Amino acid sequence: MRNQELNLLVIFDAIMTEGSITRAANSLSLTQPAVSNALSRMRTAWKDELFVKDGRNIQPTIYAQNLWTQIKLPLEQLEEAVDANSFDPATAKRTFRIAAADVIIETIWRPLRKLIEQEAPNINIHAVPYTILNAEGVLHDAEVDMVVGANVPTSNVIRSEHLYTPCYICVMRPDHPLAKANLTLEEFAEAEHLLVSLSGDASGFTDEVLAQHGLSRRVSMTVNHFSAVPELLKETNLISIVPSTAVEKAIFSGELTVIEPPLQLSPNHVASFWHKRQERDQGLIWLRKHVNDLIKTGAQLHLEELKQRICKGCT
Repeated sequence: MRNQELNLLVIFDAIMTEGSITRAANSLSLTQPAVSNALSRMRTAWKDELFVKDGRNIQPTIYAQNLWTQIKLPLEQLEEAVDANSFDPATAKRTFRIAAADVIIETIWRPLRKLIEQEAPNINIHAVPYTILNAEGVLHDAEVDMVVGANVPTSNVIRSEHLYTPCYICVMRPDHPLAKANLTLEEFAEAEHLLVSLSGDASGFTDEVLAQHGLSRRVSMTVNHFSAVPELLKETNLISIVPSTAVEKAIFSGELTVIEPPLQLSPNHVASFWHKRQERDQGLIWLRKHVNDLIKTGAQLHLEELKQRICKGCT
């Protein structure tokens, strides 16, 4: 293969990975016109449009998707063969994309930014919306570098690392009629519930447990992010089952009351996920270590404080 053709493949890989000519240019330290000119040469050489406009974004053609499937891993292997330890956080210029729920972002984004300013000043971190439904797809399609969440199917190409098991609690406003000890299962089922649904479904694992007892509940309202929960609960008759990290400030300030759930809940573990093709990516290995450590440390500190102050049953 001639050097020019190999260069075109490298630029093509960057466009596919970034989903944008501008971002591809930044990742390659090239100008946008240079990448656009290279794309024109690709279209002539490979006799395909390769990318079509979709609003402000671009979408690959079937030919481009098939080509990328064939070349991505060999290109990564070539790069690793030349210099497997090429990532230096102090000098690296790179953008990482992480799909995570807002409760994770609020927990680690500030300490992660402080760490980057100290160790990797040219590294960018972009948050991508996370839902249970899209988590596996964004990894397969290289739309993100890693996912932090639950219910992501692992396979021979999806890798994972367990981070923590959330402590789910029942919360409501302090003067709520159900804010009392020994809440019964029937009282719980008859209440008006707020559900945080990242998938859009109006049911969750709480409904599955209730069904085992021959009961169902009324999900009166759903939201798709945890940050909306405290204000909704403080001013309404809604109650909610949420991970304790999502409402800790409102709990510790006394704005919300914690009631021990009258049923045994077994929530899914939270883990980080990434694609096998980036298993030896030194940059992503560096990022995963710091993100995972920040989440594990934050979760442990939170649960210890919660057990001491409020919820004796959290483990």
